Amino acid sequence: MVVVSQNRRDELLASLARHRAPVVYVDNASTDGSADAVKERFPHVEAVRLRRNAGAYARTIGARRARTPFVAFADDDSWWAPGALAAGAATLADHSRLGLLNARILVGPEARADSVCEVMARSPLPREPGVPGVPILGFVACAAMVRREAFLAVGGFDPVVRFPGEEERLAIDLAAGGWAMSYVDDVVVHHHPSPVRDSPERRVRAMTRAGVLTGVMRLPWPDAVDRFRRALRAGPAERSGALDALRDVPAALRTRRPAPAEVLRQLDLLSATTDLPDRRPADERVPAGASSYGGDA
Repeated sequence: MVVVSQNRRDELLASLARHRAPVVYVDNASTDGSADAVKERFPHVEAVRLRRNAGAYARTIGARRARTPFVAFADDDSWWAPGALAAGAATLADHSRLGLLNARILVGPEARADSVCEVMARSPLPREPGVPGVPILGFVACAAMVRREAFLAVGGFDPVVRFPGEEERLAIDLAAGGWAMSYVDDVVVHHHPSPVRDSPERRVRAMTRAGVLTGVMRLPWPDAVDRFRRALRAGPAERSGALDALRDVPAALRTRRPAPAEVLRQLDLLSATTDLPDRRPADERVPAGASSYGGDA
């Protein structure tokens, strides 16, 4: 398990108590004593303290520390259900083409199925013989298990996109690298959203920034420019996110590698057919122009 957290000490301690696998905990420069509390309460957990908040890139740091062929990610307010880690690892072990699987996400004490899972279950992407589950080209990081070899081969999560919205670029690169990704309904992750969260406006702003930068890194120029323009024409939060992205465009350009035509066709297919209503709270929705699914569940 790789768990990343910043300044959510109570949720972190509660979730770590539920994990039943070796854990690498990466502290994203917390100031609330999280790292010290983990060291005291869970001395068996391998803790990595970062001096600066690295965003989602902290998961890559954690995965590099892992010594297992498969790595599951969890946030400080999520955990894998009993038996889910073993089931996910067995699925990856039995199917060498599978680079990532996304579990079914049950939200809150009522265990409500997250609507993003309904979107994934209805994916229009063509199924590959011998690959289990439903084919996807996007995922939710806190419910993902990856083949460590595949994850690191494509660079893992990067320091440019950061968080939230970090999943889209990684999914594109896994697909471009020839790895399959699947939604597997019988593997379960629980997510109890922390009350310590950014405002809806700040979250939309950050998601829009990530979408614009991912466009610069992986989409053809007309599509990347269109994504930027659409954000500018949207609400104030999206407009601010697009302008935020401009500061990091030079870094994005240094890693620009447009996706292959087949991956772009799959993205177009998803964009044209993902029409389910988004019933998640406003601060958890994906803004227009970003990946069809991704971010916190």
